[in-house]
Amino acid sequence: MAEMYVRLSGWLEERKGQGQGLAEYALILVLVSIAAFIALGTLGTNISTVLSEVASKLA
Repeated sequence: MAEMYVRLSGWLEERKGQGQGLAEYALILVLVSIAAFIALGTLGTNISTVLSEVASKLA
């Protein structure tokens, strides 16, 4: 019985660590996405203007 408890507790600890790593990656992904949206919102019109100028000079 004690051996089964040790196996089960070891298995649960492994699963806990994997879930924690997945949650950390998800949090990083969310933060990067928010930063990208803010950057595009702030610089979007400037980038559009620059690309339009480049396109007009190439034409």
